[in-house]
Amino acid sequence: MSRVLAGLVDAFVVAGLGLAVQFGAGGVRLLVTGPPFRLPDLSVRLSGLCGWTIALLYLTGSWVLTGSTVGGRLLGLRVVTGRSGGLPGVLRALARAALCLVFPLGLLWIPVSRRRASVQDLVLATTVRYDRM
Repeated sequence: MSRVLAGLVDAFVVAGLGLAVQFGAGGVRLLVTGPPFRLPDLSVRLSGLCGWTIALLYLTGSWVLTGSTVGGRLLGLRVVTGRSGGLPGVLRALARAALCLVFPLGLLWIPVSRRRASVQDLVLATTVRYDRM
């Protein structure tokens, strides 16, 4: 349940980052073309691609720098590698983020797994630890 709640928090963070990017783009447009202030009018495909990219960068950066996203930090979760418990490197974190976004059904393995590991964790040799920071 804690990983579901962390995921919901992270979804709100990504949505907030997406809004911040849109307002920033609107601000740049205002500076370049003048009034009125307007948000960019993106196609559904481009909007989805931007959202996916923001989520990918957010997850990758969070796991590389601290091992934890905002949601994970709030609920005491940290992504580590191997038995040493080190932080995942850039490539492993990027691959884990991409797998989580492209194949979210892999997360359904968590309640079945004895280790509480997702398919992404099994493929990339990562573990989610409960770690009160």
